[in-house]
Amino acid sequence: MRDAISTEAAPEAIGPYSQAVRSGSLVFVSGQIPLDPVTGTMVDGDIAAQTHRVFANLRAILEAAGTSLDHVVRATVYLADMNDFAVVNEVYGTYFSSPAPARATVQAARLPKDARVEIDVIASL
Repeated sequence: MRDAISTEAAPEAIGPYSQAVRSGSLVFVSGQIPLDPVTGTMVDGDIAAQTHRVFANLRAILEAAGTSLDHVVRATVYLADMNDFAVVNEVYGTYFSSPAPARATVQAARLPKDARVEIDVIASL
């Protein structure tokens, strides 16, 4: 069984998927890119600013599901350019306390809306 999670505090899904799905005691958050939830447009700024926006979107969805970044157990980071890794990694580290979630980071040929970063997470309730 799965329950869709949705909040206006994060961007609407731009395809046939849910912002997140709760199944049992886990929440699976779809990949978030640096879209402003009010305007639906990509945020201005460098990769650090874009990564902060991604985390704001993730936080809003997790809170709508009744959990938080503190309960993230797994994350996947997708980068358009692996040269952004150091900056994204630095920003990423400010959102998690020890022990940090398990994570994979990959460079993708292209991300939705030509974003430079996308992150999805799995959290426990």
